[in-house]
Formats: sequence, structure tokens, C-alpha cells
Amino acid sequence: MHEEHQSTHEIETSSDRSFGLTVGGILALIEAYRLWSSGTLDTLGIVLLCVAAPLFLLGLIYPKALAALNKAWTKLGFLMFKIVNPIIMFAIYVLTIVPIGLILKVMGKDPMRIKLDKDAKTYWIERDPAGPSPESMKKQF
Repeated sequence: MHEEHQSTHEIETSSDRSFGLTVGGILALIEAYRLWSSGTLDTLGIVLLCVAAPLFLLGLIYPKALAALNKAWTKLGFLMFKIVNPIIMFAIYVLTIVPIGLILKVMGKDPMRIKLDKDAKTYWIERDPAGPSPESMKKQF
């Protein structure tokens, strides 16, 4: 379904300016924190600043130069989405839904009342108290 949407709709990316300012700023903040916590500027820090500074400056001065990089970054995000999202959803299912279902089954609970009762005349559940009168439902919208 996602492929259908992607093939019929152009992927909307952030503006090139906001891409440069955001990514450059975040990389600079990461290095600022690393520098503050360790007190030394290492090779990784120099690399981070060498990437952050041009991104930030191009975002301010000439954002069109970042168009291809912005598009590649967006495509990387979609690729990560396709890989990570199913894994996260599976983990949530296995770690939450399955254990709750097993616990309910062991305890003999049937919250949706799906067990078949051959002697039942109806599966309708009467409300007590009965609830609002049908006349009060005339103009719901």
C-alpha cells in the first residue's frame, strides 16, 4: 500500500534551508556536548564540525546546493522506515499483545465473550440501566 502511495504522490521533503540548518545544527550540538563532557577535541569531533559547518552555512547562504543531499536524506529515511517499522511493530506485538492474551487465556477470561454457548437464545447483552431513550437520538449531528 505504501508503494502505491509513493508511486502516485511525490515525496514531500523539508526545505533545503531547514535541512541544512537542522542537520548542521544538530551535528554541531552533538560535538559541543562531546567537547563539554570530555574537554578534548578528537578526530571524530573535527569530522563532525567539518560536516556541520558547511551544512549550516549553505543552509543560510545558498540552500539550493543542498537539494540533492536533502533528497538523498529523505530517501534514506524512507528506507529505514521500511526496515525498522515492521521490526518495531512485531516487537510490540510479541512483547505486549501475545503475553496479555496468554495471561487472559490461562486465567480463563473471555473479555470479548467469543466462546460459543449452544444453550444461549441470544448473545445480546442487556444494559442495566437501559441507557438513553431512543427519542434523544433524533438529531445526533
